[in-house]
Amino acid sequence: MVTTYRPTVHHEETNQLRPKPAPYVATTPRSHPTVVTLNSLAMGKKIKNKLNSHPKIIKIDHNGRDKSHYFNHEITVRFRKLPTAQELQRIERAIAGKLINQFDHFFIFRSNSKTYHELRYYFQSIPTVAYSEPNYIYLQNEIPNDLLYSRYQWNLPAIDTEAGWRLSRGKKSVTIAIIDSGVDLDHPDLVHRLQKGYNVLANNNVPEDDNGHGTHVAGIIASQPNNGEGIAGMTWFNAIMPIKALNSEGYGTAFDVAKGIRWAVDHGAKVINLSLGNYQPSTVLEEAIRYAYDRDVVLVAASGNDNTAQPSFPAAYPEVISVGAVNPDLSFAHYSNYGTYLDVVAPGTNIASTFSQHRYAALSGTSMAAPHVTALAGLIRSMNPHLTNDDVKQIIIKTAADLGENGKDPYYGYGLINVYRALEQASSWR
Repeated sequence: MVTTYRPTVHHEETNQLRPKPAPYVATTPRSHPTVVTLNSLAMGKKIKNKLNSHPKIIKIDHNGRDKSHYFNHEITVRFRKLPTAQELQRIERAIAGKLINQFDHFFIFRSNSKTYHELRYYFQSIPTVAYSEPNYIYLQNEIPNDLLYSRYQWNLPAIDTEAGWRLSRGKKSVTIAIIDSGVDLDHPDLVHRLQKGYNVLANNNVPEDDNGHGTHVAGIIASQPNNGEGIAGMTWFNAIMPIKALNSEGYGTAFDVAKGIRWAVDHGAKVINLSLGNYQPSTVLEEAIRYAYDRDVVLVAASGNDNTAQPSFPAAYPEVISVGAVNPDLSFAHYSNYGTYLDVVAPGTNIASTFSQHRYAALSGTSMAAPHVTALAGLIRSMNPHLTNDDVKQIIIKTAADLGENGKDPYYGYGLINVYRALEQASSWR
């Protein structure tokens, strides 16, 4: 078995650590915690190969290697003015299809016969349409690793987490949203940290994780310390808002991710984690990012796992903190994307965390690096709630430990995050 990282508990905080009623009813009986072995790089490659060869999915080749995808017979449309029921019926007849999803002024239409380009030509003729674009597919930025489990949570001491806990361990009032594949809603290491969330795909309030990726991300942020279970997350008390926007295979659309972001913002999220990406910018997603940013939400995203300088979105949007990954020896992780848009790096290789069905796993990827930064943003906002989202970003950047070339560079950004220095700075930030 493994050595579990056990931070000390101060007596004045023990009352806060007592179990609280969970917001979800357990749907499956709990079993003894198990550690799973996952196939090396095969899972991520399998998804990409499936998308590359699917007859109904179009591939965009960016540079001969990095690719984006969208559905050929679907289109995302933003209306300036909401169409009436009669207008929608007329549109459905014209495209030989139907409306399949909608929120606010954003609509997804699917045709039984017309290609995306034929659909776009049609919607360009409608005066009330602000713009249209493909229904882009976004992939989780995680690479499974076949190492069973880390003997020690190297990621926490590498960024001075325990020292930082002397300054802030988080507050329940600062909610962190995770836009991902959902969360294992009755995992013992997470169950008392969850608040009500949203399943974008099913349009209900049961964001159960049927993939495992979202649960792993959640555990890095909030796996409960000192509860006799598995591992310790970076925050002790912050509430987690699970948003399911990725399916059981680990991918979802820009429309669903954008809808998840809007829901999280409207329901009180202060920090949002986006461990997902695509090389094609989406206007629908960009509008959701700006919606969150304009409402003072801190946005954190993974840079991607293709070892490329091709900008990945949403990480490359200026409103977002873009995160790359490092190895246990703090060297640049060979899979991590890089470039001028990269802000900081965090531990990403062999990261032990929670997994679906009451399990634990060690995974690698920038998907694992991003939640370290998300958790730090939650700790900062817990310590000093008067800080703006820009303040939080600047604190994280200014207190990062410079790695690689002096100053900002494309592989490490401004450097490796440091929890203690960031919280120390936050306490006196003006």
